[in-house]
Amino acid sequence: MNWETVIGLEIHAQLATKSKIFSGASTAYGAEPNRQACPVDLGLPGVLPVLNGEVVRMAVKFGLAVGARIAPRSVFARKNYFYPDLPKGYQISQYELPLVEGGHLDIDLEDGTTKRVGITRAHLEEDAGKSLHEDFHGMTGIDLNRAGTPLVEIVSEPDMRSPREAVAYMKKLHTLVRYLGICDGNMQEGSFRCDANVSVRPEGQAEFGTRAEIKNLNSFRFVERALEYEVERQIDLIESGGEVVQETRLYDVERGETRSMRTKEEANDYRYFPDPDLLPLVVEPAFVEEVRATLPELPDEKRDRFIERYGLPAYDASVLTTTREMADFYEATVKAAGGAAKRAANWVMGDFLGALNKDGLDLQDSPVGSEALGTLVARIEDETVSGRSAKEVFEAMWAGEGDPDAIIEAKGLKQVTDTGAIEAVVDQVIAENPQQLEQYRGGKTKLLGFFVGQVMKLSGGKANPQQVNALLKKKLDG
Repeated sequence: MNWETVIGLEIHAQLATKSKIFSGASTAYGAEPNRQACPVDLGLPGVLPVLNGEVVRMAVKFGLAVGARIAPRSVFARKNYFYPDLPKGYQISQYELPLVEGGHLDIDLEDGTTKRVGITRAHLEEDAGKSLHEDFHGMTGIDLNRAGTPLVEIVSEPDMRSPREAVAYMKKLHTLVRYLGICDGNMQEGSFRCDANVSVRPEGQAEFGTRAEIKNLNSFRFVERALEYEVERQIDLIESGGEVVQETRLYDVERGETRSMRTKEEANDYRYFPDPDLLPLVVEPAFVEEVRATLPELPDEKRDRFIERYGLPAYDASVLTTTREMADFYEATVKAAGGAAKRAANWVMGDFLGALNKDGLDLQDSPVGSEALGTLVARIEDETVSGRSAKEVFEAMWAGEGDPDAIIEAKGLKQVTDTGAIEAVVDQVIAENPQQLEQYRGGKTKLLGFFVGQVMKLSGGKANPQQVNALLKKKLDG
């Protein structure tokens, strides 16, 4: 039997506010355990939550970016369950009336097509604390620094049909929230994580199979591996006569498998009811329009503009618009290069990104700025240096040896474009290689590369390659 995979994702994005969703406690990462949990976060008697207005602004911004409906009235509810890192005994979330409803995200598939993934809702909620199981000798430590951290939970429709589609959707969403400036997207710190719902059904069947939820996946690679394993597990289980049960599972990174965590709860298990300490959230149309005016150029819009304005291939434009910072760096490089858009793209995606990755640096920590890189590209364009020599210049720039022009001068890398000087070297190489000349004229035209190499070697790599090729062909063919 052929099986079809059905996947929906629930992505938790930590909103980039300085304080928590219902208290003034800091959201900064890396503090000592329980140093950033105030009485509101701890659920102490007599304290009341106060909604952080910036959280609302960020969630509305997201909703507008995905074409969703912004609810004029939404409600915070209490989601009741017991867990050691949930000090109040309930989590404040939104249930029946979320702030953001509907919307979509378009993802690019490997076959070059585009697929639209629906977004069911995006609602505001507070994060729980964190249970720590290491170094406590059979006990569990509780760190409540994350308790009350603002999250927007983005729930997709079950529109994805493979783990790779799920990863493409997750990556697209990751790019979007960083473009909007509402989430730093740091998966290692828990700022962007995913719960995946997955089921299988026979091809052609309309109704969904029983789904399992895989909790707290915090890397694209783990999402793909966990889903691949879970799909195979469910198919094997059904084909061997068993039944998939609705449950929550965890992905074991070491073993590369999912394992059962608990039976999946239904909504009524959480006894949702409106939080009596929080008024309904009313969002006025004027506020929505105010937020709309702050939307940046979104990733798809920027990619399309790069293709049209700079004449870039779709792949190049996609890579260069992965982040706002990268897109801004590229445009500044093109400006400094005098408009050499494609060559600038090649250098940014090639040598520049390669050097960043090799040294493990973020873009903002690069020792080579956009203006310097653009100047180097301009020197290749105006034939001051050859492409080969430019790589040597770039390495010196990366090592902090100065700007491109100073390095070119100091290292004597200025390209020879004097036709007379190049012709003299060409004549010398031809005279010193009579056997290869005879073979070339006898039909072995691939020896042109040999002659080019000899001329470049004799000129110390400074001769203009285009002129070398043209002169050699003229003289060898003559």
